[in-house]
Amino acid sequence: MNKSVEFLFDVGSPYTYLAYHQLPKIARAQGAEIIWTPVLLGGIFQATGNKSPAEVAAKGLYSNVDLQRWAKAYGITIQMNPNFPINTLPLMRGAIVMQMRGDEEFHRYLHTIFSAMFEKPRNLNVPAEIGAVLAEAGFDPMQFMALINDQSVKNRLKENTAHAVARGAFGAPTFFVGEEMFWGQDRLEFVAAAISTL
Repeated sequence: MNKSVEFLFDVGSPYTYLAYHQLPKIARAQGAEIIWTPVLLGGIFQATGNKSPAEVAAKGLYSNVDLQRWAKAYGITIQMNPNFPINTLPLMRGAIVMQMRGDEEFHRYLHTIFSAMFEKPRNLNVPAEIGAVLAEAGFDPMQFMALINDQSVKNRLKENTAHAVARGAFGAPTFFVGEEMFWGQDRLEFVAAAISTL
């Protein structure tokens, strides 16, 4: 059996951004494949009654410090987007579109969007700004906007999100190794251990 870890992600989550950088290193070290599953975190929150840490003032303040600690530990940088909260619906539909187009386009898209979210923050609530970010990275913004409104794309994201909730997910990042679920990038050590037993 091939080793694999499923990564349920939403580009609006800063902890998912940390996992985006760290999980591939773990997968390579373990000889495992990553199954990338775009989900809508807002939909998961709505279905489970969960909410963003940013909605709790003290927790939001602490998260800013916590994120910097983890970023330093991972050797990356993170800058909180001043335009939060950001509606990631078009961005996650975009992830579905790019995934359908192949690995190269998909990973180039993720790099572009995560960078615009947490490295050099842009206001991704504004469609024109999303278009500008995509154009700068060599994507066709008009084509993108048309494709994210395709019903099959909308359905795929809804299905991914509903399936995540049905399996017990309540936030992002969430990982599955076999049927075992792990939540949060600070559980990656446990994810690595689980992969090693496959």
